[in-house]
Amino acid sequence: MIARGAVFLDALSDAAESLHPVVLAQMRVPVAEGAEDVAEGVFDVAGSRWRRLAALAVPVVGRGLLTTRFARDVPFRLRTRGERSRGGPAGSLPAGDRAGDGRPVLVATREFRFPGATQRITDRLSATGRGGIVHNVLGDSGRVETLEQCTVTPDGALRMRSRAVALRVLGRRIALRGILRIDVELKDGWDEARQRRTVAMRATNPLLGTVLEYRGWYRYSDAPAAQ
Repeated sequence: MIARGAVFLDALSDAAESLHPVVLAQMRVPVAEGAEDVAEGVFDVAGSRWRRLAALAVPVVGRGLLTTRFARDVPFRLRTRGERSRGGPAGSLPAGDRAGDGRPVLVATREFRFPGATQRITDRLSATGRGGIVHNVLGDSGRVETLEQCTVTPDGALRMRSRAVALRVLGRRIALRGILRIDVELKDGWDEARQRRTVAMRATNPLLGTVLEYRGWYRYSDAPAAQ
């Protein structure tokens, strides 16, 4: 068994106790290693306003990373699978940021049910054991990697902010800086009134502004609905 939010609990360490009690309890739920864990919800807004540009970027960054649609009130499904690293260093992290054997790994797929089409985003988060940092490999091909800092907000939400982003092309790892930089921030919290998880993510670029966003709510299949 592995905790549903083992990657984040590992990264936050003692700071995890500052999470909202429901968020913390849900992260501690034991799930069979390798088994699929499912949550369902609705995004108030989701996708990219740069739809055509996103479509042009797919051959470079690979599938499962960008959406080519933008809509409101988008139903979505979150599928996750908890594992533990067994193959030594994860990805091409700089020395000191490598995920050692046995550390938690979370494989996630977000299915966006846009009108007329379903699109998905995949990622693979690995605990690094270093200062609240997690390593994220994005997309089906894993061509984009990020290092993300995990902290807890004053209201008990998990916050993740990108510290570095890189693109793998032809066997080379290219750091995205300057006008190529992508800044990502995600908050995952709890709505006390409606008794459900909340999530908000925004990825921005210095030139283009917001290139991908989603915000809304979700519940795990084993969580009771609000009365």
